[in-house]
Amino acid sequence: MSGEWQRLDRRTLWLTAIYLLGLVVVAGVPTALLLLQGGVAAWLVSLVVGGGGLVLVTHGVLIDYVRWWYTEYRITAERVERRFTFVFRTHKSVPRERVRTVDINATIVHRLLGLASVRIGTGQQDMFGKVSITFDPLAREVGEALRAELPHKEDEGPEVELARLDRRWIRYAPVAITTPALGAGAFGLVMQLSEWFNVQVAVVDLIRDLFRELPLIPLLGVIVAIGLVLGAIGSLGLWVELWWDFRLSRQSGNLLVRRGLLTRRSLTLEERRLRGVEVVEPLGARLAGGARLDAVASGFTVSIDERRNDPRTLLPVAPRRLAHRVAAEILREPVVPTEAAALTPHPPAARRRRLLWAVGAAVGFALVLAVLGLLLVEALLHLAWISAVVLTPAAVWIALDAYRALGHGINGEYLVARRGSVRRSTVALRRDGIIGWVVTSSPLQRRAGLVTLTATTAANHGGYRIPDAGEAQALALADAAVPDLVAPFLDADQGAGVAPRQAARQPTP
Repeated sequence: MSGEWQRLDRRTLWLTAIYLLGLVVVAGVPTALLLLQGGVAAWLVSLVVGGGGLVLVTHGVLIDYVRWWYTEYRITAERVERRFTFVFRTHKSVPRERVRTVDINATIVHRLLGLASVRIGTGQQDMFGKVSITFDPLAREVGEALRAELPHKEDEGPEVELARLDRRWIRYAPVAITTPALGAGAFGLVMQLSEWFNVQVAVVDLIRDLFRELPLIPLLGVIVAIGLVLGAIGSLGLWVELWWDFRLSRQSGNLLVRRGLLTRRSLTLEERRLRGVEVVEPLGARLAGGARLDAVASGFTVSIDERRNDPRTLLPVAPRRLAHRVAAEILREPVVPTEAAALTPHPPAARRRRLLWAVGAAVGFALVLAVLGLLLVEALLHLAWISAVVLTPAAVWIALDAYRALGHGINGEYLVARRGSVRRSTVALRRDGIIGWVVTSSPLQRRAGLVTLTATTAANHGGYRIPDAGEAQALALADAAVPDLVAPFLDADQGAGVAPRQAARQPTP
């Protein structure tokens, strides 16, 4: 880079115009149809909708022109800087030696125009969140040059591929936990569109005519089946958009993830920040033999808009054996600790707690439906007993499965902990990445002799919980994982209940 102040790519004006035109079409067409059905003259509808759209696009482009004209950036040998000077002045600057990631996102409109959004991250936090600088947009080749130049490099070795998309992985998409939600969303979308086009009554009548002869229980089964089919179709489309052309590789001390069909994403993770891995097995994927691989790394926090595209995910749901192999290669271990560790089970009291909570939730839901049935609609009484019959055995199975999953142990340099049924998670956390322990015990846990042990770390969400462990085994595990950190608590806690407490040390550089 020259080190001189430069502007973002001028094609940002076209980018803004295209996005706003799309918004005008999406919002304007239903509005126009509603106005026409309400008896408004066509010329007046065209004037209102077309004129409003023109004003929106024009003002949006003018605002973006101001942003483009008064925004400048430069990259010198010492710093990465961006400034905006218009009425108020903002100047953001980070030292180059703190740059850890250069992530590139390109929507389909970006790609058509040869542009990309580039976010330069430091892996650090301040009071406002992640310390990063975003340049949106830059020419695609400029973004690629920044990614090659800025992040810390341990060496200049060749790029080594660790995993590549196998199209057979798509079989895990329909069993994702999002499938029922997408199916329900599809029903809602149909009803919303029918309301926009003023045919909602006709749609309801059509559905009633199709299923008029079905009794209640088969009707519910048909509705659920249709919802699941629609949800599976939506899950397949979402999976293809997120993970098409996926590739995971290692180069110069960094892990690189590239993926996406319409929106291309290119993410980097400096291996020096890696504190372990987490093997995640959602229930559907686990029953199908699949697992996902997430990174445990310092400086990672996930904002609301990133939760769907979690940057921690290094491998989508794939065969479990492959996930373990890739995890071992990432950690540079012969066998991944999450697979090799012999985990210590938790006391039977932990099983009783899970059974009580699960069965109580299922019975409570059925009772709520029964009360509503008595007060409102008699059909809810049928749903109440159906729910009790179906959900109670399922709740018992999930509770027992969750108890069987509970376990913890130490494997070499790693603390290994597993928990969950609907979302089973097995984390391997480097012991030198543990900066403290938090031991908590609720009144019900104290009666059962259980505690929740949390290993605090600077990675990801700040800590990993080991719930419902025996009091003595939890403290012994903490002392074995990080010697001398909890030793002052061991004698004091013998024979006494554990109140919330914590021990900490300075984080490992």
